[in-house]
Amino acid sequence: MKQKHFNVVAAGVLLALSLVSEMAQAAGVLTIGRREDSTTFDPIKSAQNADNWVFSNVFDPLVRVDNTGTKLLPGLAESWTISPDGKTYTLKMREAKFSDGTPVTASDAVFSLTRIRDDAGSLWKDSYSIIDTLKADDAHTLVITLKTPSAAFLSQLALPNASVISQAALTKQGADDFAEHPVGSGAFSVKEWTRGEKVELVKNPYYWDAAKVKLDGVEWLTLPDDNTRMLKVQAGEIDAALSIPFSRISSLQKDPKLAVELDTSTREDHLLINHSHGDLGKVEVRQALDFAIDKKSIIDTVTFGYGKIANSYIPDGALYHYAGNLQRPYDPEKAKQLLAAAGVKNLTLKYLVNAGDEVDEQIAVLLQQQLAKAGITASLQKVDPSQSWDMLVAGDYDISVMYWTNDILDPDQKTTFVLGHDSNNNYMTRYHNDKVKALVAAARVEMDPAKRQQMYIDLQKMAKADVNWIDLYYSPYRNVTRKNIKDFHQNPLGRFTLEDTVKE
Repeated sequence: MKQKHFNVVAAGVLLALSLVSEMAQAAGVLTIGRREDSTTFDPIKSAQNADNWVFSNVFDPLVRVDNTGTKLLPGLAESWTISPDGKTYTLKMREAKFSDGTPVTASDAVFSLTRIRDDAGSLWKDSYSIIDTLKADDAHTLVITLKTPSAAFLSQLALPNASVISQAALTKQGADDFAEHPVGSGAFSVKEWTRGEKVELVKNPYYWDAAKVKLDGVEWLTLPDDNTRMLKVQAGEIDAALSIPFSRISSLQKDPKLAVELDTSTREDHLLINHSHGDLGKVEVRQALDFAIDKKSIIDTVTFGYGKIANSYIPDGALYHYAGNLQRPYDPEKAKQLLAAAGVKNLTLKYLVNAGDEVDEQIAVLLQQQLAKAGITASLQKVDPSQSWDMLVAGDYDISVMYWTNDILDPDQKTTFVLGHDSNNNYMTRYHNDKVKALVAAARVEMDPAKRQQMYIDLQKMAKADVNWIDLYYSPYRNVTRKNIKDFHQNPLGRFTLEDTVKE
């Protein structure tokens, strides 16, 4: 999603969030401090964690991923069958209702999947273009026919952005209003979204498994500054805080009133490179940048040992990760030689940095120093994170550290998004390789597991050879809660299972 990065608002909203209402605390409302604000509640128009992690509690997909992040489970679809030729999926949908009390039908699923495939504003068109036809045989039977068999398709149905939404509500409200006031079938519904401050969710009484949900509601509070979030959870002003700076993990673990959660993740941090900007279009220059960066120092200095050096865009532990992928050593002299061979002198880069993000700022200073040893000048431009995403999309940068967490089990989603030349310009890098593009498409439909695995190994090798971006490190999710909050976790794909969370 994929982070995907985030949109946040100016720090001026902090004053409005300085006190959490006693009513909310007493009513079993979980308050979560996060760095970024939501950007939309239209699932097909976002690829950001800030949105997807909330979507997972408001909308329901046909298929879910379990808490271990390794298995598919029934969602709105209770069961499914796949035809012998691998092209036709027949899904039996459970009795369920949207948050406005209207029934969820197979026609709503047809509408939702058609929209993610065909809508001009969909960021996920490429991943769902394999769908040929969609049909509701009856109110609870959905039939999907693919153009060709796809090993990734069932996993794609678990993507939060492919969740089933109410056709009647979106048609009546219009897409713009729906994006502010959505109608979903998840455990919670949106009560109010105050941009730049908070998203208020309330328990959805129509949720098909509502008896399981213990919380009365959830407030996602926008607190861009890392230190502010940590202080608020320590003071008991909020129940949970996301994205603990690595430097604070140890001290927070010693606080008897807090529980630090370091959940297994599919997070990969990387350095985006804008291939469309001058010398960055030369592979030798991108390789030079890779040689000029000391990843081990990032692990030791910035992540305090909680990170692991990344060698591939497919994260360690994920399906088809290639452990033997190339890992360029830190070698500033080799970087200088590559730059000289490319005829590049006095390379100066605009390095976009998210202000208030402690880890982002620490890495920026470190990389600036390392690149300088190879004769590369990195000009740091600190911007409010509410601006950075739009700047990246617009290509108004040379380099910038970003991260991605997988949203589905299969590698097709991330591979398509960062290598397959989709509507996000290969995740803002403007990277282009026709051979890679063709292999991405072929891997999606290859049904032989051994052949498919080799395709993804080849893609990892090709991406590394081209330096589509620079892999930096893998790390766990880093969250903290008050001790009275139980079962607050993220699965490896980032989903918060808030339907299980308890506030004692």
